[in-house]
Amino acid sequence: MIITKLSPALAALLLFAAPQAAFAQAQKDDTPPEAFGDNAETADEDAVPAAGRTYPPINFDPAVEPEDVWVLDLSNGQRIKVRLQDEWAPAHVERIKTLTRAGFYNGVVFHRVIEGFMAQGGDPTGTGQGGSELPDLKAEFNPMPHVRGSLAMARAAEEDSANSQFFIVFYPRFSLDKKYTNFGRVIENMEAVDAINRGEPPAEPTFIVQASLASDNLPPPPPPPAPAADAPISADMLSAPIG
Repeated sequence: MIITKLSPALAALLLFAAPQAAFAQAQKDDTPPEAFGDNAETADEDAVPAAGRTYPPINFDPAVEPEDVWVLDLSNGQRIKVRLQDEWAPAHVERIKTLTRAGFYNGVVFHRVIEGFMAQGGDPTGTGQGGSELPDLKAEFNPMPHVRGSLAMARAAEEDSANSQFFIVFYPRFSLDKKYTNFGRVIENMEAVDAINRGEPPAEPTFIVQASLASDNLPPPPPPPAPAADAPISADMLSAPIG
């Protein structure tokens, strides 16, 4: 066996690479639990973007191309706006638009909301196991990073299993890049996303009262009625006979 003596420069490079590899593994381990797919890490991280595909930056002005702005009115009384990026994932954007026009998302809860990670919704059963009657989508993985406010499609272990469920990340989660289809970004009122009730599922889930496209110009729905206050206890009630 031939043993080659490492040069000082090469030895230093290997020492630097070791912690970087450990950090990369730590990020890989931070993949979503089973509701997102146990085998998510099998996606090809070195996939080359489709020939001729461009990935333009986010336009944060909701007045520009309002047909590509998804408006969610939430049960917490807040309205958020999300830019849908057709250039990143055209089939996924079209699916969201189709279901929105059909009223599919109205009344649907955020059934899985993890502190410091993401809020997931889009399942009419509220269990994480449901979807629409439309066929599942072929994955449109792309190089756009999952940063705060990114909108992506949830899926099962099979890459081509996204249907109607989506999630919005609270903080950057680069371990999801090229493993889930990233197709938009919150451009207005991310604070309302931060306020979505946590839990798996939440005890009192936040839900979508109304989903629309900005081009529809729908006004915000009336706020949900406040819970009825308990009737005050009077002296007569306390002295009333039992039975």
